[in-house]
Amino acid sequence: MKKEHVLHCQFSAWYPLFRSLTIKSVILPLPQNVKDYLLDDGTLVVSGREDPPTHSQPDRDDEAEEIQWSDDENTATLTAPEFPEFTTTVQEAINSLGGSVFPKLNWSAPRDAYWIAMNSSLKCKTLSDIFLLFKSSDFITRDFTQPFVHCTDDSPDPCMEYELVLRKWCELIPGAEFRCFVKENKLIGISQRDYTQYYDHISKQKEEICRGIQDFFRKHIQYKFLDEDFVFDIYRDSRGKVWLIDFNPFGEVTDSLLFTWEELISGKNLKGDFSEGDAQEQDSPAFRCTNSEVTVQPSPYLSYRLPKDFVDLSTGEDAHKLIDFLKLKRNQQEDD
Repeated sequence: MKKEHVLHCQFSAWYPLFRSLTIKSVILPLPQNVKDYLLDDGTLVVSGREDPPTHSQPDRDDEAEEIQWSDDENTATLTAPEFPEFTTTVQEAINSLGGSVFPKLNWSAPRDAYWIAMNSSLKCKTLSDIFLLFKSSDFITRDFTQPFVHCTDDSPDPCMEYELVLRKWCELIPGAEFRCFVKENKLIGISQRDYTQYYDHISKQKEEICRGIQDFFRKHIQYKFLDEDFVFDIYRDSRGKVWLIDFNPFGEVTDSLLFTWEELISGKNLKGDFSEGDAQEQDSPAFRCTNSEVTVQPSPYLSYRLPKDFVDLSTGEDAHKLIDFLKLKRNQQEDD
């Protein structure tokens, strides 16, 4: 996997080519000061509110007393930086997409941080919702700091222009998402995306699902993407229509789900699963899904439920983070 392969999987690189096949989205340049704020480890203060709440004097006194937990004589009340122009731009984009969006950066979405949101979802209505997820996500931090971590070429890292991607919110059923692996422009494998759960309809309809994805690939994706080795995610709706969700590099930076990267790279154990009455069985990809409830596993995102901010709290290193988090919760409750 080379750096150019990673660059080709940026959302802004492929979205113009496949706009008609995917969910309506808006791409906004990410200002440097916003990037700096998102990478700041000092606090979990969340900016981006349109209507900062006011507090009575007793509340401020109580907060001041709590802040004295620190031994630092220079301790002061922390305030979030404000980005008024960017906040307005983002809110206008969110409104144009129906009022709720799924946010991501150039490559990754903050899937590992969904648990910290008040609705336990990646559904965002304001910039503050997005900031809370982004500042709590290791996936987002990796996009910023290690986008080419598994690349094999020694060329200098390209100068990155980061973008905030806002996708129109759609209620997608996890059991209808699939990841597809392409090598030398040939579809070699399809995996159930939410492999930790058993879905009865997948087991019963896997031949039909596989053929539908193959047809979609041949008609819309094959020879049209910028590379010949890549990974793409799709969603198959209740009518059987296939929608493109995302592209990912063909390499270890991408989760291979029910395959291993050794299998995918070598081609071993990737024979097509459907041979009866199939004249194209030699070109059929391997299709893998969770076949029974016995193999159900815990969510892979569970390990991300203890971010560094909370580790700091547990060791007593930064009480300000708890104060800021409780303020945010109270403010959102007041908004509701």
